[in-house]
Amino acid sequence: MKKTGVVIVAAGVVGEGRQISPLLELGSISIVKRMVLTFQQAGVMPIVVVTGCESLELEQHLADYGVMFIKNEDYMHSDKFASACIGLRFIEDKCRQAFFTSVSIPMYTAATLRRMAVMDKKLVIPSYHGRAGHPLLLDASLIPRILEYKGAHGMRGALQQLGRKKTYLAVEDEGILLDIEDLQRLHGFIAEHTRCLLHPFVRVNIEREQLFFNSRAKLLLLLIQEMHSVKEACHHMALSLGKAWDMLNAMERELGFCVVERRRGGNRGGRTELTPRGLEFLHDYEQYERDIMKYAEGHFEDVFRKYML
Repeated sequence: MKKTGVVIVAAGVVGEGRQISPLLELGSISIVKRMVLTFQQAGVMPIVVVTGCESLELEQHLADYGVMFIKNEDYMHSDKFASACIGLRFIEDKCRQAFFTSVSIPMYTAATLRRMAVMDKKLVIPSYHGRAGHPLLLDASLIPRILEYKGAHGMRGALQQLGRKKTYLAVEDEGILLDIEDLQRLHGFIAEHTRCLLHPFVRVNIEREQLFFNSRAKLLLLLIQEMHSVKEACHHMALSLGKAWDMLNAMERELGFCVVERRRGGNRGGRTELTPRGLEFLHDYEQYERDIMKYAEGHFEDVFRKYML
């Protein structure tokens, strides 16, 4: 329970005359990929994207970025707050605190996210010259109260009914205010935002005779442990069921032990869970990955600082 996660709402209906696709390019990458890279740069995980319209396209677009997906099946008849609740309900037991944002505000920097994440406050809102912006940072203990809100004022109303004092963090990051509906203004910030994206992107692969474990395999195991189902895990990571079993079989063949335990039948149907050795391997990989990233980030700054100015 020490992680900081994020819920990104990208479920709106494109083509209403006011909704811009999260797949629209800002610079040379899409709006949603720019946001995912920013959160990854800040060390935020898990990243949960709530989809609706263009769900398949979004899942395929971000398939290799370690993102979890959850679809608002009723996106045509629900609002942004309904999608927010779906995402928050999914993430509430996966991290100590979580950012909440939507693809409509895509241009804040990783530096702002890092400053917010270490505040140790229940509710943190960034502000630029006295104007509050996005993303919000919520302690996980607040999420049940937000989910209970039934009023007509969306996230704003849910936060007001919490009865807690907000903590505003002043930042020199105008991106917290920039909405994608003002594309002309956004385009003026692309070069600076892209400059700030410079960071190491390290992929940790484990091989024997062949590659059998990487960050995508890690996500599969994490979701199996959470969902107790390979099928449900696939649903949240844009992976076919056949490919998932190929990955699991390859892991077990190369490691020489069972990674998952398949239980059939019973009143609740079959369940799939990680074996004790599978869970131990997953935890060892996560620790190894954290150690490598910690070194890579520190050494990257030492070597490439001159390119970050």
